[in-house]
Amino acid sequence: MLTKWTTLLLAVVCTGLFTNALSAAEPTRDTLETVKQQIDREKAVLVDVRETREWNSGHLAGAVLLPLSELRKGLSADELNRRIPKDQIIYTHCAVGVRSCTAADILIKHGYDVRALKPGYKDLLAAGFKKAEK
Repeated sequence: MLTKWTTLLLAVVCTGLFTNALSAAEPTRDTLETVKQQIDREKAVLVDVRETREWNSGHLAGAVLLPLSELRKGLSADELNRRIPKDQIIYTHCAVGVRSCTAADILIKHGYDVRALKPGYKDLLAAGFKKAEK
C-alpha cells in the first residue's frame, strides 16, 4: 500500500515538476589537468555560468561569461554561436557545480560538446587556474 507521501511524490514526478533536476547533465570525468591542456591547446573554452555580480567579484582568466539565467530565458542560436564556439569543447563552471550541470544540459540541446565541471570557481583557483586581472 502506498503512503500519502509516496503517492504525492509520484504525482509530482509524473507531472514533470522535477524534470530539470532529473535531466541535468552529469559532471565530466575529465581531470582538471586535461581541462587545462584542452584550453591551452585551444580545443576547449571555459564558460562561467555564474551571474554577472559573481563574475564581477572575480573570474578565471580566459573564461567567457554566459549566466545560467540568460540561458534559461533562451538565447537564439546566432547569439549562442556569437558568444561560444561550436567547434570546441565547452567546459561550464559555476560556484559549486550545480548550475554548471544545468547549463550544460541546455547547451547540449543546442548541439554543443559540453562538459560540466563539478569544482567551483574557488576550487578551480586552488587547482591552479589563473584569476583574471581587473
